[in-house]
Amino acid sequence: MTYNIMNNFEQSNIEKNVMRRVHLLRILGLIISTGMLAALTFVVALWGVGKEVWVERVFSNGPQDFIGHLNYLLYAFGHTRLIVQVLSLLSVASFVFLIRECVRTFSSIFANEVS
Repeated sequence: MTYNIMNNFEQSNIEKNVMRRVHLLRILGLIISTGMLAALTFVVALWGVGKEVWVERVFSNGPQDFIGHLNYLLYAFGHTRLIVQVLSLLSVASFVFLIRECVRTFSSIFANEVS
């Protein structure tokens, strides 16, 4: 590294190449993470449910009180096609995993700030 009078340093070509690769690997690590996989799975599963079932009609057809609505949704889930059941369970599982990954990320960020 060569320093000029203003104490700013000029990077050599090797440093530029290494830093470009470091930044690329960091971006790829964020893109190809388990959290991103969970988010993508969640979105695709919800899209699949939306293609198979008219979700608005399912919610509007049931009773409006909480207990009756919950029983109606359980009955509707039990009497729908297998693909809808699988996609629903997949969306719930991926959502739970996504929340878990977010909590782990935020807890590690806050732990690093406290240290």
